[in-house]
Amino acid sequence: MSDRIEALALAKKLHAFAWSAEIMRKAAARELAARHPVDATELLQHLMELNAEGHEPARCALRAVTAALSLEAAALPEAAALRRMAETQSLDGVAALFADGPARKEMTQDAAARADARAFSESLGHLKTKARSTRDPDQLARLVMAANNPAVVRNALINPRLTEELVVRIAARQPARPEALLEIWRSARWSARPAVRRALVFNPYLPPELGAKIVPLLTTPELHDLVAFESAHHALRDQARLLLKDRRT
Repeated sequence: MSDRIEALALAKKLHAFAWSAEIMRKAAARELAARHPVDATELLQHLMELNAEGHEPARCALRAVTAALSLEAAALPEAAALRRMAETQSLDGVAALFADGPARKEMTQDAAARADARAFSESLGHLKTKARSTRDPDQLARLVMAANNPAVVRNALINPRLTEELVVRIAARQPARPEALLEIWRSARWSARPAVRRALVFNPYLPPELGAKIVPLLTTPELHDLVAFESAHHALRDQARLLLKDRRT
């Protein structure tokens, strides 16, 4: 069985990789995959408790673990199995990490394609190149704020001239395709930014499967805001309530 001491050791181990979010995430995936689902869910519970106490290495480790749960899923036990195990163990906060179902609001691929067609006359290949390489900040801003194609967003996210302010605006944009929002979550550079994570989780077009991995990383005031945010998915608001209850005890 995983205990608090083991969680502290893992937090210290993962925190040593804090200089690379991708390496830290993959290391977290390996650690979870090496454990029995019972141990994995208990470890998650301890990390969440340590994070609630303000333990910085645990906060860093929890960020890596939650990213691994969505971005390294192929290397981990099935989410359904982990969720069932957490529910059996009455680890409600851990079970909440595995929310699923449609987003509160949805933009279909066809609707996004029509919107892109109205906004742009260039080919997708040209838009991807422009998003990746343009040096004009105004042109970049117009492009990313109008495009819903995830490939365009993916290329914009690696443009060195992209700013956090603009990424926050992309993450908060409505309507939005879930695939485009996923690209932001996939970006090790940008998903580590608290303002970007907040914009994502408060976007009703974000699928709860992704939002549930972000909610534990929010500050206590942000959790209160999420509970009060009626446009948020009910699963995320319930998850925020659970975390607030744990942080008060």
